[in-house]
Amino acid sequence: MQKKAERIFEGKEEAHLKAVYTELFITEGDMKEVHQEHEILKIDDAFTKNKQTQDKPIKCNDIFILLRENNETKIVLTKGVAGVGKTVSVHKFILDWAAGDTNQDIHCVFLLPFREINLMTNKDFSLHELLLEFYPELEGLEKTKLYKECKLVFIFDGLDESRLALNFKTRTSPRAIVEERSSVDVLFTGLVKGKLLPSALVWVTSRPAAANQIPPQYVGLFTEVRGFTDQQKEEYFRKRITDETQASRIISHIKTSRSLYIMCHIPVFCWITAKVLLDILNETNAENISTTLTEMYIHFLLIQMDMKNQKYDDQEERESTKNLDSNSPMILKLAKLAFEQLKQENIVFYEKDLKACGIDVSKDTEFTGMIAEIFKKEKGLHEKKVFCFVLLSLQFFFDKTEENVTLQELLQKAVDKAMKSKRGHLDLFLRFLMGITLESSQNLLQGLITHTEDTTESIRQTTEHIKQVQDRYSISDEATVNLFYCLLELKDHSLYEEIQRHLSSDAHPGRKLSSSMCSVVTTVLLMSEKVLDEFNPKRFTLQQNYKRLIPAVRCCRKALFDGCGLDETCCETVSLALQSSDAHLTELDLGSNHLQDSGVKLLYDGLKSSHCQLNTLRLYGCNLTAQSCESLSSALQSSNSVLRDLDLSNNDLQDSGVKLLSDRLKSPNCQLEILRFSICNLTAQSCESLSSVLQYSNSVLRELDLSNNDLQDSGVKLLSDGLKRNCQLEILR
Repeated sequence: MQKKAERIFEGKEEAHLKAVYTELFITEGDMKEVHQEHEILKIDDAFTKNKQTQDKPIKCNDIFILLRENNETKIVLTKGVAGVGKTVSVHKFILDWAAGDTNQDIHCVFLLPFREINLMTNKDFSLHELLLEFYPELEGLEKTKLYKECKLVFIFDGLDESRLALNFKTRTSPRAIVEERSSVDVLFTGLVKGKLLPSALVWVTSRPAAANQIPPQYVGLFTEVRGFTDQQKEEYFRKRITDETQASRIISHIKTSRSLYIMCHIPVFCWITAKVLLDILNETNAENISTTLTEMYIHFLLIQMDMKNQKYDDQEERESTKNLDSNSPMILKLAKLAFEQLKQENIVFYEKDLKACGIDVSKDTEFTGMIAEIFKKEKGLHEKKVFCFVLLSLQFFFDKTEENVTLQELLQKAVDKAMKSKRGHLDLFLRFLMGITLESSQNLLQGLITHTEDTTESIRQTTEHIKQVQDRYSISDEATVNLFYCLLELKDHSLYEEIQRHLSSDAHPGRKLSSSMCSVVTTVLLMSEKVLDEFNPKRFTLQQNYKRLIPAVRCCRKALFDGCGLDETCCETVSLALQSSDAHLTELDLGSNHLQDSGVKLLYDGLKSSHCQLNTLRLYGCNLTAQSCESLSSALQSSNSVLRDLDLSNNDLQDSGVKLLSDRLKSPNCQLEILRFSICNLTAQSCESLSSVLQYSNSVLRELDLSNNDLQDSGVKLLSDGLKRNCQLEILR
């Protein structure tokens, strides 16, 4: 088992698991979601979840420990999109067990991939006979001891590849372990139901669309492999690319492309990205990596062609032009399929759709050769075969290769048509359409493109048209950002550079940005790794657009969003920024916004984070009550708290709110030095609470503002008692 588990395939390259393994982000999932989701739509969703989740990560070695903690005797079911690392997690579990590092209460682990099980559906087996097909070493072992006394684990990897007709109503006899023979699907369902071998542990992995083949009543623990977090992506690249300088340049480059960065949460795409960009660096030795998303996918296509020739056609590696020329009929069929389905807004299609484009699924040399790397078969609710591109972006990439012949005539019409699409389904198509007009793209595709032409003038006119559309027309934020990406695909960086100048200059910009252009500003900030000393949205746009600039808190040390018409929904974005491993924010002004208690509750998760760097927080005039003080007091006593200046003026906190905060101000973890309670409906009772804080030996409070409250003389007397002993207070208002 150790030999079987220690080797994995990264793309087309075999590698030792320990050499390339990077911890994956695995969480407990919800079985209820399985019936509603489609894999292709899960890719961006999974990336978003990875950045926003508060879910506790699960190590693959701990899944059966968690199962036992839940007092469950049912199976573990793990889902994840294609290439996200399900099989790698299985191999890691086996390798660590075989090495004696984990799960040593387990005696035997049997890995049974569905792609191999599919070859055994034409005859019946007992469970023991089936295992002998995979593990001949079991021959001669005492069967009674193996199945009655040993703790066994069965891992069924890749349910989505299964061709078994699963019927969980079929009865399975325990005699099928050794004596009776049954079909493979009956043995599988018997193990899942716990009827065949009740003491066995069972782990099944699947892509999301196929996971619903297992009825939820048989699942004791449902987990989801979400791929790499941002930190894990960097770890992967630094582990795979030994040259630290090259690794840093590649990491920096992928951060400038949101699509590329999103796709890199999938490990297999990290491998593709590393391979392509490393080749570019080694070949050109350029200072900067100047490659567009289109060029990345062209390189990916070239890698697929090479893999197809070597893996399926037994041909040696050869020049890319010859590869494209020999495979051009199939590429054009794929392009036609993608374009026809895109026009109908379809991302899944049927065998008849493939046939309509001249793709014959039954021809193994053609289908399993090139398309197997791009397509995956799925079973829908009925027994029809359903097809889709594994990476939706591939569908959009293939779209435009067919349209290439008359590309220049289509550019402006394509921009206008994409802007009219409410669903944005033409956005990626438009970007690839732009990218393929570049001379560098056409050079890469020689052999597929039979003639090339000088597109310099067409590109110039198209960039002007895009900028006019951005300035003059009312379009959605998403459309504006996509047009910005289109400019980058055309290697026009003028808008990017203009925004960078605005951001870096202390001078007021010459124009107020539209609401949609504010989204571009945010995109530019997140793309660049530059950290601003101060960000003030009032410099750039009008009040109704300030909300769109909230994500900028991730990229600055001081953020001034006072009086910007924000509500509690903005607090989640701020909270996530505070929790980010590269958090920079030290001063935040959210005063005079309608945040309410619900907003402060969202901020709490960020304030207690070990990554939070926030020293100053202003929440004056935010419609808060004592309930907010409860959230803030919990944050102040956190061992991670670094907050030193808190302004809660002009909120209806009352005495109950001050008491909640006062109790926490005595915590040895509390670092608060400045506290403002002006206009908070306080009475002498608050002075009593604060007096005890002032006398406390650990208190570091230096400045206290209680102005414009009904404290009366009795309140001041209570405060004066606190000022007499151990008090560090320097300023009292």
